Amino acid sequence: MKSISRNNIVLIANEDSENLAVKLSSKLRVDFTKMKRGQFADGEIFHIFPNDIAGRDLIIIGTTHNDASQQELLDLIDGGRYWNARSINVVIPFLGYSTMERAKPNSGDIPKGITRVRQIFRAHPDYVFFVDLHSEAVLHAHSGNVSTFHIQTESLFVEYINELGLQDYVLVSPDYGRSKWVAGMASKLGCPHTAADKDRYAKDQTMVNQVSSVVKNKNVIIFDDMIRTGSSIVQTAHRCLDVGAKSILVMATHLVLCGNAIERFVEIGIERVLGTDTYPYIREDELVGTISVAPLISTVLEKKLKMT
Repeated sequence: MKSISRNNIVLIANEDSENLAVKLSSKLRVDFTKMKRGQFADGEIFHIFPNDIAGRDLIIIGTTHNDASQQELLDLIDGGRYWNARSINVVIPFLGYSTMERAKPNSGDIPKGITRVRQIFRAHPDYVFFVDLHSEAVLHAHSGNVSTFHIQTESLFVEYINELGLQDYVLVSPDYGRSKWVAGMASKLGCPHTAADKDRYAKDQTMVNQVSSVVKNKNVIIFDDMIRTGSSIVQTAHRCLDVGAKSILVMATHLVLCGNAIERFVEIGIERVLGTDTYPYIREDELVGTISVAPLISTVLEKKLKMT
């Protein structure tokens, strides 16, 4: 790929990603350009590029956490092509339907984790960056004409944990699927790790059966890529406390936190929930905190897009 001059970049975002895009603009030393949006009387939504983008290099920040954001991202990519942008580079901080990357045989399920990403690839962006994917299978859901990169956030969490000065702690994965990632984190931190034994018996229902006694008399940090209802986290915390854990902290990249997840965390005595700002409009309080992925994304974009 040819190098990109900062002076030629137009940084935009779908509406729910604007807060993160503003943070990123500061790190990249590039102005953020806010799209003009409006709605017709019949409900149809229109977008207008406020500046001429012909020959410019577009960077689009676009979470796809709901149908409206997915469609808006597609409109921005297609609009960039229509108005002859030089290149279109997309950052997806949070990928909707990311846990639905495959369908069971004869189920009739639509694996939207794959089909939604294919929609994005078919809009012909030049480069697509994803942050902490549930599965890397989506990286290959194109015909070879799109460059992709998986941005992983472990360095942010390693730095945060080191700054905590926590003693006698152990990392715990709520299932074996995430255990390799957690093991890598533990290696960098020089601490023990283990994985809970979890079974999934419905789309949103899991059961954690047991966890290793290595957590006894330890401060436990439960790690996952995403927290939705918090069911797996709560059950894992229960098992750790049953074995004799001293305290429970929870960390995950994507804090969806739907339903009564927060209330359940408070009830069981989880001391802190930390994530990133990939999911829009997280409400921070005494329990929930975030660290921004903007510096990490900035570093990756500067290197991969050969920014000058």
